[in-house]
Amino acid sequence: MPTAIVDGVATRYEVLGSGPPLLMFSPGGFGATVENWRTQGVYRRLRLLDVLPDAYTCVVFDRRESGRSGGRVERLRWEAYAAQGKGLLDHLGIDRAHLMGGCVGCSIVTTLAVAHPDLVAGMVLYSPAGGPRYRLTQHARLGQHAAYAAAHGLAGVVELARSTSEGYSQDPRPGPWVSVIRHDAAFAEAYAKLDPTRYADLVAGTARTLFDRDTVPGPEPEDLMGLDTPALIVPGQDPSHATSAAHYLRECLPRAEYWDAPVADQTEQTAPRRVLDFLARVAL
Repeated sequence: MPTAIVDGVATRYEVLGSGPPLLMFSPGGFGATVENWRTQGVYRRLRLLDVLPDAYTCVVFDRRESGRSGGRVERLRWEAYAAQGKGLLDHLGIDRAHLMGGCVGCSIVTTLAVAHPDLVAGMVLYSPAGGPRYRLTQHARLGQHAAYAAAHGLAGVVELARSTSEGYSQDPRPGPWVSVIRHDAAFAEAYAKLDPTRYADLVAGTARTLFDRDTVPGPEPEDLMGLDTPALIVPGQDPSHATSAAHYLRECLPRAEYWDAPVADQTEQTAPRRVLDFLARVAL
């Protein structure tokens, strides 16, 4: 796959199909990769990338700090993730597109739509991550990483990351930058030399910045209520993708369509067709 430098970060991406552009923010938390659209959770059986490219130019990519994309050690914010998506569209010469997010990608889609409403024709928000258990889980994971870094130092974090293969969700101890540490030796060397006190502060700040509420994180509700962008919302139904999170977006977004289908009824036959039907009715 090609790589572009976007917002100063190497971004691995792929363009599939033809037709109007559809920028897709992958599911998977801090491990949001292109492959997750085919391999993770509900998306494995939906086979969206087998259908959507027949009608749309699908732009998929590894989110920064995920897969083979690069990263930057800083207090992570939704705006930084949105800037990566905007920068990738700029790199490809696309000035208006549909957006689709899976899981935590929904928070990035809405952040990008609030920041650049003229860029976004329509939004598909599939199984938005959120809910009280989601917030508690994310704070606990970052806490585990902070505790390991404090006990073993950042050089110890690098050593752990290189000696294991699990992702951050399975083993939070190596932290959100684990994939970059593993594939970028220069990044790992610089990471190990960071000031530990400042690093602890930015990890604590990241927990508050990204996971600050018991529903869908991202833009403030007042900003969502001001959006005139059509949206299709598809609910999840588990502790990390609470159905209440999808209802929150439905209540906040003025032009929302809510597909009231249990996860069991979201199938290879029904889900791609519902997404295509929505996008076909939204003017680019």
